[in-house]
Amino acid sequence: DTMRRVVRQSKFRHVFGQAVKNDQCYDDIRVSRVTWDSSFCAVNPRFVAIIVDASGGGAFLVLPLHKTGRIDKSYPTVCGHTGPVLDIDWCPHNDQVIASGSEDCTVMVWQIPENGLTLSLTEPVVVLEGHSKRVGIVSWHPTARNVLLSAGCDNAIIIWNVGTGEALINLDDMHVDMIYNVSWNRNGSLICTASKDKKVRVIDPRKQEIVAEKEKTHEGARPMRAIFLADGNIFTTGFSRMSERQLALWNPKNMEEPIALHEMDTSNGVLLPFYDPDTNIIYLCGKGDSSIRYFEITDESPYVHYLNTFSSKEPQRGMGFMPKRGLDVNKCEIARFFKLHERKCEPIIMTVPRKSDLFQDDLYPDTAGPEAALEAEEWFEGKNADPLLISLKHGYIPGKNRDLKVVKKNILDNKPAGNKKSDLISAPKKAADASNPQNDAKLDEILKELKSIKDTISNQDERIAKLEQQMAKIAD
Repeated sequence: DTMRRVVRQSKFRHVFGQAVKNDQCYDDIRVSRVTWDSSFCAVNPRFVAIIVDASGGGAFLVLPLHKTGRIDKSYPTVCGHTGPVLDIDWCPHNDQVIASGSEDCTVMVWQIPENGLTLSLTEPVVVLEGHSKRVGIVSWHPTARNVLLSAGCDNAIIIWNVGTGEALINLDDMHVDMIYNVSWNRNGSLICTASKDKKVRVIDPRKQEIVAEKEKTHEGARPMRAIFLADGNIFTTGFSRMSERQLALWNPKNMEEPIALHEMDTSNGVLLPFYDPDTNIIYLCGKGDSSIRYFEITDESPYVHYLNTFSSKEPQRGMGFMPKRGLDVNKCEIARFFKLHERKCEPIIMTVPRKSDLFQDDLYPDTAGPEAALEAEEWFEGKNADPLLISLKHGYIPGKNRDLKVVKKNILDNKPAGNKKSDLISAPKKAADASNPQNDAKLDEILKELKSIKDTISNQDERIAKLEQQMAKIAD
């Protein structure tokens, strides 16, 4: 035992971070100045999206990955919100669909043309209205198609079926204070939230109940973050009472004591965690820091192992994190960040140097692919499914994305979704047998109204025709 290795063996001890050359950056971008702790940047294998400063409303840029260099001031934006955009998230099952949450209290879902924007986009595919205050968090379900979560400063979390434009779950009585972040677990059956009341809650959204919670996860008053790991544990970042930054690991089945708790430093930027479930590495990017620290999570003490720090000169305003299928496996790239400065976006590439040119299968286990494992309806009915995995052995070739279509249901069949559990479960059933007398009466009323509108229109048509004839006579 005395010969026990002093240095822990890990293939990620020598992860090497490098910023790309200047001509591969995205330059002359006015990154948003809103004081909100989201990452301001979202990336996928096709596009990089960045929330920008916009006069009269909210906007974000969507650039094809290869569109590097100076971005013209007149470059088209996605600009349908009437207030600043606070958060954006690419759909994991369609690389052309992105959701945005804004100070205007709405969530909008956009379809980006295959080759990027040539004109500014002002018409979303669907507008989701249900929050009474600004919407600071949007997050797609990891495995079910068209399921989107939003959280607002009204302390409510709403889960939408984007395919029908309906709010199907409304969790509006679980948080008494501002929600800092929301994270889905690996199969999307649970969410965990970090809130201003210093609590971390684990919630079953479909049963609408809190499964576990921890008070004073971190003692300090500054913002926390909580994310699910692949094994179901929860990783948090926050501040101690002495304002030191901390990170901790928790088992949701027993939240009494953390599995691990580490003090970091006394910087005051919020630590945004980015997690890679394939390698079990967590990257921490502090807002306003100029470094990215990374840690490996394992089953052996001390559980959270510091690996290294990537440092640069400029502080970061925000950060995008590329999904695994967007990386270059031939270069042994295990992560790629898109770091936002005041006026530019700079990709940072993390590689594990290897001598061989062969595919390194230990670095690239099968990863979550772009196919959804479930349809929205199946998930709302209670089904769960893990992500459908793909191999990256021959690189990832993006397939054709299908267009996002929103099928608005007959408004008559839609009872306003109650927030009571019983209501929610029975709402779809009630809608199905919606032939009760009350609805019939309503239908009759609407049909009568339609008929009278039609009559009015045909009368007006006649009048217009007569007037036109008279005008023609006068003209003659």
